[in-house]
Amino acid sequence: LSLKFGDIGNLKGLVIRFLLTTSYYQLSVQNWFSLHRLQLLYNHSIQATFNATRIYAPASYSYHCEHVSSLQRYDALLIPSSANDLSKLWEVTFIDFQIQGFDIREGHFAYAKDCASFFSPAILMGLVMSLILLLVLAYALHMLIHLKSLDGHYECKASPAYFAQMKDNDMGDEKEPLRSSGNESYELRNQQFCKIYI
Repeated sequence: LSLKFGDIGNLKGLVIRFLLTTSYYQLSVQNWFSLHRLQLLYNHSIQATFNATRIYAPASYSYHCEHVSSLQRYDALLIPSSANDLSKLWEVTFIDFQIQGFDIREGHFAYAKDCASFFSPAILMGLVMSLILLLVLAYALHMLIHLKSLDGHYECKASPAYFAQMKDNDMGDEKEPLRSSGNESYELRNQQFCKIYI
């Protein structure tokens, strides 16, 4: 596939040639095309050759990418074919690049396979944030499940409280002698004490 610039100023005689190949893959049960190589020709002589990487799509589709470039900042999908030729002197960048080599109908591109990776930085950040939120939610549920109510640690028991003999005659109704020999002590009836565990 050749792109000729014709008589456009300094680009006269410049031709960009796309070498496309098609292959059948049994796993997907269909033909795929790929951009194998890109050549820059000037006045019918090859000036630079770039090998293309990761530029492929099903034969019935087109391929689309925001940037197809030989520059590293654009992910360098075009790589100089060798260090000895003039490819190092050229910087090639296509913006809003779309290509289809086969099964072209009515002069329009078919549905495009985009070059955007599934794990783009925005998607990865969203996945990380979702994981953090899930961990916080799981920790909160874990704490709620293992939260013990205060009622389970609140315990009241009836226990006798012993006091030495008192001379107050008003408390005679509530006193009962425990033993008659030695020191006398008395038990308060229905006396309760409570323990609270926190």
